Amino acid sequence: MSRQLELEIVNPATGEPVTTVPGTTREEVDAAVARAAKAQQAWAALVPGDRAWLLRKVADAIDTHLEELAQLEVREAGHPIGSARWEAGNARDLFEYAAGGVERLTGRQIPVTGGVNLTFAEPLGTVAVIAPWNFPLPIASWGVAPALAAGNAVILKPAETTPLTALLLAELALQAGLPEGLFQVLPGPGSVTGDALVEHPGVAKVVFTGSTAVGKQIMAKCAAQVKRVTLELGGKSPNIVFADADLERAAAAAPSSFLDNTGQDCCARSRILVERSVYDRFVELLEPAVLGFTVGDPADPATEMGPLISAAHRERVRSYVPEDAPAAIRGSVPDGPGFWYPATVLTDIPADDRRSVEEIFGPVAIVTPFDDEAEAVRLANAGPYGLSGSIWTRDAGRALRVSQAVEAGNLSVNSHGSVRYWTPFGGYKQSGLGRELGPDALHAFTETKNVFISTEES
Repeated sequence: MSRQLELEIVNPATGEPVTTVPGTTREEVDAAVARAAKAQQAWAALVPGDRAWLLRKVADAIDTHLEELAQLEVREAGHPIGSARWEAGNARDLFEYAAGGVERLTGRQIPVTGGVNLTFAEPLGTVAVIAPWNFPLPIASWGVAPALAAGNAVILKPAETTPLTALLLAELALQAGLPEGLFQVLPGPGSVTGDALVEHPGVAKVVFTGSTAVGKQIMAKCAAQVKRVTLELGGKSPNIVFADADLERAAAAAPSSFLDNTGQDCCARSRILVERSVYDRFVELLEPAVLGFTVGDPADPATEMGPLISAAHRERVRSYVPEDAPAAIRGSVPDGPGFWYPATVLTDIPADDRRSVEEIFGPVAIVTPFDDEAEAVRLANAGPYGLSGSIWTRDAGRALRVSQAVEAGNLSVNSHGSVRYWTPFGGYKQSGLGRELGPDALHAFTETKNVFISTEES
């Protein structure tokens, strides 16, 4: 193993090393794809009930090790322990949900003239899932569980900074009885391990979650082989607050919408658009809600916001908003080591300012006034992204009109919930391509084969 591929895992809350993990070379990727191809043939040949039973065994194994997975997420990603426990539970629930879809993955009989027409949903083969560092375990599971359920083999490349929960997940899957080689985890740099998977002719599909810039590169490489992709990319989501909304409730909920995971969330509602007649009042209500958000040791159950993932990422956030820059609201962070950045709310930022347009991916929100519904929609749709957003109003007609007018894949009314494993998730515009989760997730990992059988007499 080349020493240059060794990955050092650092605790974001302390800046101290946790462990080292060997990376994966291109030659090892070749071997892994060969193992996956062999395992996939046997896996696809299993009767659906047996595949479902094994996937439920994986869900049970995750459930047994929920706390261990959560503690790893705290150490490698800096997530508050309460959030990390939810994330581990989400992975468990997703495997259980995917298992339920195995026996419901059916084709159709289509009426035709002169015979019978059938369709079959067949697995693609080997799928590569490239997972991000911001939600390492659940987002990895979004790709892994349905791909396996549809009869594919899966190779998971976790982010360089957060491979530990992925490695444990693979161990648990093997212990639960999944065939060896069917689900493999290959840590390593994106420029080596990731590129090798994307470019490999034995990989039929790539599922990638990460930045729009990298997603474009992956899409271009897949295009060279006409390889299927699902891309979940960046976001700059709006939180639209109309004057008729429950302002107290909207302001109390707003901090979690852009401070959850320290703002390292592509669904973060980092653009707060407020009707001008209630703008001042909303900002007044928002300040104590932001300052009351508990920041501290991720291992403490009372903590709501932890550190950023790395020193490099903190510098990126600072490049947008230095910590001594003017701000309408600014929280505090613990003294001492760790990659901390305070909750920050900006006002009076032009709509074309880079801070209003680009994804900062930190605990920073911008509050902007609007005059009417049309302007709210125009501001919400400005920019290259369209992943998620929220609409706060008591007017049901307005809620439906604005929901249909806003160009985003996932919207919530009087709520900030974007992700439910039983509903579709994905973005418009440069926020991605394709959909994950929901009742149709397994179909994203299949080919449709059409078969016509003549019934005419010879």
